[in-house]
Amino acid sequence: MTSVHEHCPEATESGYTLQHFYKLKSHKMYVRSRPTEAPHAERKDSQNIKRMMPFLWAYKGRVLVALLSLMSAKLAIVGIPLLLKEIVDTLDLSMASADTVPTTLPLALLLGYGALRLMNVLFSELRDAIFARVRYHGMREISSRVVSHLYRLSLKFHLDRKTGGISRDLERGARSLSSILNYLTFNIIPTLTEFVLVAIILFSQYDAHFALITFGTVAIYLAYTMAVTEWRMHYRHEMNAHDSQANSEAVDGLINYETVKYFNNEAYELQRYDTTLGKWEDAAVKSTSSMAMLNFGQGAIIAIGVTLVMIFAAQGVVDGEMSIGDLVLVNAMMLQLFIPLGFLGIIYRSMKYALADMDLMFKLLDHQPEIQDSADARELKVSDARVVFDNVSFAYNPDRQILHNISFEIPSGHKLAVVGPSGAGKSTLARLLFRFYETTGGSIRIDGQAIDEVSQASLRESIGIVPQDTVLFNDTIFHNIQYAKPSATEDEVRRAARLANIDRFIESLPKGYQTVVGERGLKLSGGEKQRVAIARVILKNPRILVFDEATSSLDSQTEQVILQSLKEVAESHTTLVIAHRLSTIIDAEQILVMDQGRIVEQGSHASLLEQKGVYANLWAMQQQEKEEL
Repeated sequence: MTSVHEHCPEATESGYTLQHFYKLKSHKMYVRSRPTEAPHAERKDSQNIKRMMPFLWAYKGRVLVALLSLMSAKLAIVGIPLLLKEIVDTLDLSMASADTVPTTLPLALLLGYGALRLMNVLFSELRDAIFARVRYHGMREISSRVVSHLYRLSLKFHLDRKTGGISRDLERGARSLSSILNYLTFNIIPTLTEFVLVAIILFSQYDAHFALITFGTVAIYLAYTMAVTEWRMHYRHEMNAHDSQANSEAVDGLINYETVKYFNNEAYELQRYDTTLGKWEDAAVKSTSSMAMLNFGQGAIIAIGVTLVMIFAAQGVVDGEMSIGDLVLVNAMMLQLFIPLGFLGIIYRSMKYALADMDLMFKLLDHQPEIQDSADARELKVSDARVVFDNVSFAYNPDRQILHNISFEIPSGHKLAVVGPSGAGKSTLARLLFRFYETTGGSIRIDGQAIDEVSQASLRESIGIVPQDTVLFNDTIFHNIQYAKPSATEDEVRRAARLANIDRFIESLPKGYQTVVGERGLKLSGGEKQRVAIARVILKNPRILVFDEATSSLDSQTEQVILQSLKEVAESHTTLVIAHRLSTIIDAEQILVMDQGRIVEQGSHASLLEQKGVYANLWAMQQQEKEEL
């Protein structure tokens, strides 16, 4: 029989570890957010098992061979007591006829006994080896499917999520799928098979009370196991919830390591983490204590059942109705049946735990993306790259309106800049253009095509962005630049770096382009990270460019060099620039001034200065700040 502790969460139920902790903290989202799924949320275990079946049937041939091997192993193990009875009776008969010791050795029976044990081991191991592909392919498939689904979910979901908690749910969910496949195939079905075979032998060869005691014991055992397990399941749910929460808090704190250090909040983070672990500890202790009660009850039921059967069997021998071999057979049958039945109790508990773990993963799959391509979505065809915002309104929530009837046009090859105070809605324009959110009013069109009528992939393929806060992968500089175009050659990557004015810096590093930048690029300065982002967009070379505060982290000298490079790159490209420094957008053909989600002024740099309004005041303030520096 497959080792229970290999797949059973019960075996490690009370041993909390931060397994994969440092792997998990490499995730890029680090926004504090909503709690994990409520521990007592309604689950539909039967539906989840049905959803799991396609992973089992992906390798029908292997499953069939594994089941045949399983049946062969069970036939062998049930045959062992039968053969043992014959050996005992033969020896007993031989001793009775010789009055001392047996005169002949039942060699054939003994060899058959050894052969059956060998067959049991052989077919059990063959079953495991054949089923391994089914098991691990299922883990791979479900993990890939969940991660793929997470990428399809909207930006809103990812801003609300807790990376550590989701990672733990995914890890437990994939492991639970493997466990349930094993439980169904190697524990539940084999135990039922053995139960049927034992029932046939007992009913066909012995008095009915043996079968009645056996099956009555089994029925009481199963009823007790299910009732107590259902009662104590909520402790496991609480453990899962607090486990995910603790992991989220630890990952969140370490990802934001610098912020924690800036505010001297190590003790605060540890206190949050330890408080959640304390709740997890309480739930784990209650779970383990109730498990001890469950295990004792199960053992007591089995002990009573075996004792009753042995009393009746011994009485049968005394009455001359049964042989010593029959006594051995009944005893062996009972032990052979109750040993896997004892495991079945553990398996039932583990199945419930695994289903609870898997349910959280399936809930992720059930979360529908807010932004979806329409059924007849077509590919975006970009010719002139003309961008139009037509009376666009947007609200995150009905009571939080962000944009009010925004209308503007960026002609092909032109540059339009958007300026205004923080919270004016400038960056929201870029997110709507990328279709990270849906507009709540109006439409956005590229070359006359509404962006909600084309595929998201083709839309984003046509747009490149240099964001205000550049987050890099914990990989090499080369990988981070090439990420914009995975098929790019080394020469293309180096050319992009040169145009972004970062090539000399990269080449001055000991490992050059193979330098690892650290998590979120923390080993690079803000300006260096932004120049990597600029190199990315240069490499991608899309028809539409978005610069969201693209030079905000650069010093004035570097900024001028980069601006010249961006100007060359942006030639013949339609460009949307979201700016804080007005000096970076004075060459824009059109400048929009936004305030509280509305366009309050628009025009060229010169015309806006003549209006002596909001833009002119911002310009005067920034010029004064520059002079003071």
